[in-house]
Amino acid sequence: MSSQPHIVLPWVVHRTRLPLLSWRCVDCPSESATTGAGRFRVNANGKLLDVWLLVRCVRCDRTSKLTVYERTPVSSFDPVELHGYHVNDSRLVASTLLDPALARRNRFALDWTDAWRLDAPPTPLDEAWPVRVEVAFRDPVPVRPDRLVARGLGLSRPEVQRRVKCDVPMRRSRIAGFTFTLMSVR
Repeated sequence: MSSQPHIVLPWVVHRTRLPLLSWRCVDCPSESATTGAGRFRVNANGKLLDVWLLVRCVRCDRTSKLTVYERTPVSSFDPVELHGYHVNDSRLVASTLLDPALARRNRFALDWTDAWRLDAPPTPLDEAWPVRVEVAFRDPVPVRPDRLVARGLGLSRPEVQRRVKCDVPMRRSRIAGFTFTLMSVR
């Protein structure tokens, strides 16, 4: 990093919608599903509960279930959480879908294409150098820093590799904030 005075810009990554699920439909050749409006199904069997998150195929609209809890005693649920399952709380849908354990158990991956946006002020590429950018994540959206910087600055990824100094790996997805410095063209 340089000791010269520099401009500091804040960038913020927001989730715009829940990601699609990369998941093979059993009825059609589609490999994507969505949570749609976000609904749970809760089924009681005596003192045991099953909880599923309902997903729909994006092509044929077939509804399938992702197992959240299976044969779990009612007494082990937090009452607020259980109420959230019954009323289809949107925050609970999001936190459930984004849980890596749920993805492993139900064998799906998340497709974040077009599910996030970058809020960034204009970057004065012809003014004082270097320009320091602080990236913050409002939601845990996995984004590769090189792609994020390329989108935010309107540069190619090779140009980003040449001009950006960063302490985090640029080609490994991140969900936490980081800082980088944009150097001038020499």
